[in-house]
Amino acid sequence: MDREKRLFMGIDVGTYESKGVLVNGDCQILFTASQKHDLENPRPGWYEQDAEKIWWGDVCKISRELLEKLGGDPARIECVGLSALGCDCVPVDENCRPLCNAILYGIDSRAQAEIEQIKEYYGDRYPQVFSHPLVSSSISPKILWIKNHLPQVYAKTAKFLTASSYLTAKMTGRYCIDRYLSGSFDPLYDQNGINEKECGLFCRPDQLAQITRATDIVGTVTPEAAALTGLCAGTRVLTGTGDSGAESFSCGVFTPGTLMIQLGSTCFFIYNTDKPLSGGSVQTGPYLVPGTYCAAAGTNNGGTLTRWYRDRIFPQLLEAEEGGGENAYAAMARLAEAIPAGSEGLFTLPYFAGERAPINDPLAKGMIFGLQSHHTRAHLYQSALEGIGYSIAQYFDLLEQNGLPVQKIIAVGGGTKNPRWLQVIADMLDREVLVPQVTIGACYGDALLCALACGCYDSLAALGEKIRITQTVRPIPENHAVYQKGKPVFRALYESTKDLMHQTL
Repeated sequence: MDREKRLFMGIDVGTYESKGVLVNGDCQILFTASQKHDLENPRPGWYEQDAEKIWWGDVCKISRELLEKLGGDPARIECVGLSALGCDCVPVDENCRPLCNAILYGIDSRAQAEIEQIKEYYGDRYPQVFSHPLVSSSISPKILWIKNHLPQVYAKTAKFLTASSYLTAKMTGRYCIDRYLSGSFDPLYDQNGINEKECGLFCRPDQLAQITRATDIVGTVTPEAAALTGLCAGTRVLTGTGDSGAESFSCGVFTPGTLMIQLGSTCFFIYNTDKPLSGGSVQTGPYLVPGTYCAAAGTNNGGTLTRWYRDRIFPQLLEAEEGGGENAYAAMARLAEAIPAGSEGLFTLPYFAGERAPINDPLAKGMIFGLQSHHTRAHLYQSALEGIGYSIAQYFDLLEQNGLPVQKIIAVGGGTKNPRWLQVIADMLDREVLVPQVTIGACYGDALLCALACGCYDSLAALGEKIRITQTVRPIPENHAVYQKGKPVFRALYESTKDLMHQTL
């Protein structure tokens, strides 16, 4: 069959929005669909979602909408790929029904006491057992938190899943996790699969999903899932993966030295390397591309911070947009264009929800420093973009300090619609930032994984030829010089106030 006639569906569930695409075998997007949703923040540091209502509900709605746009005939879909926000934990019963709200990724910091409990439990063995220090995005402390605080849920749990594993199980009835995401469960998996000897503190080995490759077809759509999604029973389904992994695949992170900067609700980084690295400030793990590894890390604040500024600082722009006016984010970016690099002495620590990379401090707080009477809301917004840029630069520096040179930078995600943000990043790093033609993100990567798994392409190189770069953002030397002077100030603002941050409630 001609590539143009072969169809693949990709669906990704994100923090605030789920997206889906229908793609043909020539990697052309035919139809798109999206579904907005929210998250729950019941206590400081707690972030949750209803996996059944939001995750699975969005998948069902998007699948049906895509098929409606196709004009019916679901039998034309050869394969479905699913991804979702990674590093979550949802306990389910024997019928794959969630037993409580899913605990979200690194923005949820409720399990800090469990991290300390794990360190005490392992003692001197801790550095040998764990491939990298536990942080708020680690899933094993989340499992232990459920054990400690929700004993009735823990007793009824048949499986502890992350989001993509849950969705694939709902679609196929099979519990699996790709090797890329399995590292988030450290030490519960190793290179051979489930690490049974290290499960004791956390859960039983049979409560974990089996490792498969991201490109493996692990099952088919069940009759029950077909009735809800509109797909044909028997349609092939991939393992599924994390949203950032799928997004990196969507933009061609196939070769060592390539860094993806995902500008989504958070900023997430995936760096492709051909060598494993452990024991330092940057660790690597298995990547979606066989035979390669990746250094992966994320901030807690990206689009969530720009969203906060839109809703709290520029509400009139949102009201104007809702009344048919200019997009609020575009208006904010336009206002920031008048502000020079450095925001005339204004600095923002973007730790409004704590922080992961590069400081790994869930108790960190946001800060706006250097306010003077001439500063405006536009200064505040430009400074917020720069604060996120400084965090990206800190991680970039960590990679190079650990012998992981960056040869190519590709930006993806909703933030690529903001030219001001892209320019800040290019100026911070003093490097070109490439933007692919298709920036819809992880759902596109899911569909490409389907095309690869189903034999549309005989190599990653052949698939990579279909991924086109259409924008190059070049650094402005004068702006880079300003940011070089600002980097030590940004770092000192956190270092000199972190003890105070930890004391505040």
